[in-house]
Amino acid sequence: MALTGRTALLAALGSLPVGILAPSWTGLLAVNAPLSLAILCDYALAAPVRTLQFTRSGDTTVRLGDGAEVQLTVTNASRRRLRAHLRDAWPPSSWLTGTEQAASRHRLDIPAGERRRLTTRLRPTRRGDRRAERITVRSYGPLGLAARQGSHQVPWTVRVLPPFTSRKHLPSRLARLRELDGRTSVLTRGEGTEFDSLRAYVPGDDTRSIDWRATARQSAVAVRTWRPERDRHILIVLDTGRTSAGRVGDVPRLDAAMDATLLLTALATRAGDRVDLLAYDRRIRARVQGRAAGEILPAMVTAMAPLEPELVETDARGLSAAALAGAPRRSLVVLLTSLDAAPIEEGLLPVLPQLTQRHTVLVASVADPHIEQMAEARGTVDAVYEAAAAAQAKAQRQRTAEQLQRHGVVVVDATPDHLAPALADAYLALKGAGRL
Repeated sequence: MALTGRTALLAALGSLPVGILAPSWTGLLAVNAPLSLAILCDYALAAPVRTLQFTRSGDTTVRLGDGAEVQLTVTNASRRRLRAHLRDAWPPSSWLTGTEQAASRHRLDIPAGERRRLTTRLRPTRRGDRRAERITVRSYGPLGLAARQGSHQVPWTVRVLPPFTSRKHLPSRLARLRELDGRTSVLTRGEGTEFDSLRAYVPGDDTRSIDWRATARQSAVAVRTWRPERDRHILIVLDTGRTSAGRVGDVPRLDAAMDATLLLTALATRAGDRVDLLAYDRRIRARVQGRAAGEILPAMVTAMAPLEPELVETDARGLSAAALAGAPRRSLVVLLTSLDAAPIEEGLLPVLPQLTQRHTVLVASVADPHIEQMAEARGTVDAVYEAAAAAQAKAQRQRTAEQLQRHGVVVVDATPDHLAPALADAYLALKGAGRL
């Protein structure tokens, strides 16, 4: 039996003065017979908690930063009216700070044999699966002096998806893609391009593009136009090892890498290329492959949503073997990892020739914007030391990038806000140069 604040108030007001002298609630009830009787009757008239029935419905997925609604239907199967407080418990990251109490607590007043639907509004602050823990109900009697309390497990899961904030860069990159595809007047030619059509020669065109047979059949000089090859294979590899756990700016490195992955996937599928995903540290954490163009982006979002960094050193040999197995023929392998010297020199560089021999390799890394701020600091002794440390860190990353470039690797090193568009630009540059 749970005693309520109203019971305490009655005791304090002195329903019977002798009750004030009681050392405990048990003693108070023993000496205050009228109050004891009222409490027992109130408890007996409270609707039972065990017989309540619950069902859930509502959203099962939501993008990080958006709101979700989960409905809870409560059925009062007893013959007593239910007057209750209900707490719908979810993990703390299911709400913005300070809003949990208002969002998770509900008042209930359900006549016997009827049902009511409650709505819990979530606004998750982290990616991944948010699971409902349990429902706690406190059922009050008609006088509000005593209550029955119990809990029920009513499972429900809401998967919080990556927000894809870099979507805003997609229209501008698609415009550049249309230029590469020959849909505008800017046409490109490269080693790996396909013949598209003929047009009239204009000053500045490459003379190697002149089609002499077509020219002989007409009065004007005709040149061939080209478009990048389609149906190329791209394998995006997410390093989920310990270096991906570091927070850069407001997000972990892994989240920034996911955002860049989504933009590159959206762009490449529009270009007619096939994209697969591999998340790896010491084992495969997620894999998406063989999906149609219309299915690949939702599949990647769903696969990446529950990924969390693992606090282990990434097995570079295992990663290389998994990448080679996932790309049996020549592909563009995009590795999103750290440019820290030790993991690259001790892990990636020894196995890099296995990848570059068969594939075009692009390494993308998240740079820390705080390093740039430190490099510009002046005015105090501490600021000068910070600037020196930042210059040393930048020089080390540059040396690591040059080591990779000497092996024929394309390197993209950008801050979280600029990584996604920079990676998309690198892909377009490779496609325009016919290197895919």
